[in-house]
Amino acid sequence: MSAKVAMAVLVIFFPVTSAFFDGLRRVNQEYLDLARSMNASFGAQLRHVRLMAALPALGSGLRMAAAVAPIGAIIGEWIGSAEGLGYVMLNANARLQTDICFAALFILVLLTLLLWLAVDTLLHRLIDWSPE
Repeated sequence: MSAKVAMAVLVIFFPVTSAFFDGLRRVNQEYLDLARSMNASFGAQLRHVRLMAALPALGSGLRMAAAVAPIGAIIGEWIGSAEGLGYVMLNANARLQTDICFAALFILVLLTLLLWLAVDTLLHRLIDWSPE
């Protein structure tokens, strides 16, 4: 179980963090100037302006992570697991059972699509003001 989780975390960490920090950097300067003119502290600017402006970028990173996390878990199962969908794919490939390989790949696509739709629905409920 640890190889799957570690690989999935490694695969999703960089897209999510880079999207989030990019969202923090791309805040409209007028919003920051307005907060400064109201004597907002750095913490208030961070909490009320920067973090709120970065939520759509974080949402994009989470959508991307939802698409690649199952692939990372499958790779983790290929590397060091004796169970799971990746293990089934690896064994079917070794035994030239292409029907099982394609069935496992189809299940992976369905699971990835369901995870992406769940994340997208959750983000639309949480970030309803986003133009995405």
